[in-house]
Amino acid sequence: MLPSSTLTDAEALLAECRSKGIRLATAESCTGGLIAAALTAIAGSSDVLDRGFVTYSNQAKHEMVGVPMPLIEAHGAVSEEVARAMAEGALARSRAGIAVSVTGVAGPGGGSADKPVGLVCFGLARAGAAVLSERYVFPGDRTAIRAAVVVHAFAMIRAAL
Repeated sequence: MLPSSTLTDAEALLAECRSKGIRLATAESCTGGLIAAALTAIAGSSDVLDRGFVTYSNQAKHEMVGVPMPLIEAHGAVSEEVARAMAEGALARSRAGIAVSVTGVAGPGGGSADKPVGLVCFGLARAGAAVLSERYVFPGDRTAIRAAVVVHAFAMIRAAL
């Protein structure tokens, strides 16, 4: 499902985290756990990946990682505000030093003028630092969008190390 280059990237990211003693957590919506799956495709990843939350529904975002329902109602599930709250919640509910989150519209349907297919919001929470968020629109079909999200999530983590 993922290109070999992404798995090579996952292996390198795990090595970087391992060398710095950093554990990771993920909170994923549109990727359905693909970031965690890419990391766990590498043998020995359990010393870096603490846990992954698949929070596909709004209720799961609320129950599993503590995203306030009023925040979802005010901004929508696909928003930087919700992505930041997902990352904060994953960090707080894990033993990780860095948590990354993704929420988006992978398509083929579900897009709108404000939130087109390919729009993905990312969050990154790190112990003792401000929570970051980013928003990108990725081209391609559902598979290409989800694969690009994994690569970008890895880049965000790497930048935070």
